Amino acid sequence: MDRILFLVGDIPVTWSDAGLALAGALLLAFLVVGLSLNRARREQAEEAAAARERQHELDDKMADLGRQNAELSGRLQTMAEVLSSRQVDLARVLTDRLDSVGLRVGQGLETSSKATTDNLARLGERLAVIDAAQARLTGLTQEVVSLKDILANKQSRGAFGQGRMEAIVRDGLPPDAYDFQFTLSNRTRPDCVIRLPGDHRVLAVDAKFPLEAFTALRDAAHDEARKAAQARVRTDLGKHVKDVSERYLLPGETQDIAMIFVPSESIYADLIEHFDDVIQRAHRARVVILSPSLLMMAIQVTQSLVRDARMREQSHVIQNEVRHLLADVARLKERVGKLDTHFRQAQDDVAQINVTTDKIGKRGDRIDQLEFQQAGKLDLAAE
Repeated sequence: MDRILFLVGDIPVTWSDAGLALAGALLLAFLVVGLSLNRARREQAEEAAAARERQHELDDKMADLGRQNAELSGRLQTMAEVLSSRQVDLARVLTDRLDSVGLRVGQGLETSSKATTDNLARLGERLAVIDAAQARLTGLTQEVVSLKDILANKQSRGAFGQGRMEAIVRDGLPPDAYDFQFTLSNRTRPDCVIRLPGDHRVLAVDAKFPLEAFTALRDAAHDEARKAAQARVRTDLGKHVKDVSERYLLPGETQDIAMIFVPSESIYADLIEHFDDVIQRAHRARVVILSPSLLMMAIQVTQSLVRDARMREQSHVIQNEVRHLLADVARLKERVGKLDTHFRQAQDDVAQINVTTDKIGKRGDRIDQLEFQQAGKLDLAAE
């Protein structure tokens, strides 16, 4: 029994020692298992208590949930009833709104259709106007082309300038103040001569103008061609100014200046802007270059001079008429005075008539009172 089983270091371990150690280990194991079971039972009891508490809380929550569900059901039913009534109201309102919207949409469509019809009618009218304007524009284009052809021909261009100058002169002056194609003593014939009042000398106007150089200047594509065209303008215009000065400036027969009419405002503007030396040379030669607007201004000044001269010529007639007018005014004043005297006399006569009428009325009243008094006395006597 006490045999040594093994050695632990220098200490021998016998069977009895091993049995005691095994019994202690078993006892210790039983203690550990017992404590574990006790702890497990306590945990189970705590878990059961917690489960019961949770179950109780769950039951309370379920009861609350049931109560809330019942309240929710009532509220949902009430809400369903309210929503049902609201749905009926909403359906009625929507029906009314849809009817009104349909009515407005119908009216709007009708108005829009009418407006569209009116707009289409106006558009048709405008298209007709545009067609007419296009037709007029086409005619104007043809006229411009024909005008270009006229200006390209010297004779036609001269006739065009002559016609425009004659129209301006005719519109502004009386017939005895101008002449066209008048022959001077040197057998030259200016396009127009204007007679100024108080002077027997005539003012010569030339309507021919060298246009080829200006056409070449406008068509010039480079500087050399432009310079050549400018030189040609100066040469042609200078020659024309010289011819006008030599032909139409005759001492004692014509005025001290002559006029050259340019039938285009744009050409005159180019002359003023780019050829001031030519303008100054013409002034020194006593030749004035005029555009249509300047010619109209000169004609208006001449018209004022003619009117003033005629007023001076007719001044004695005006004075005689004024004298007659003053005599008529004096006679009118005298007759008005006589009429005033007649009115005053009539007023006096009317006043006297009123006085006599008042007297007659008073006498009538007295007679009436007298008759009443006599009637009263007769009644008393009869009683």
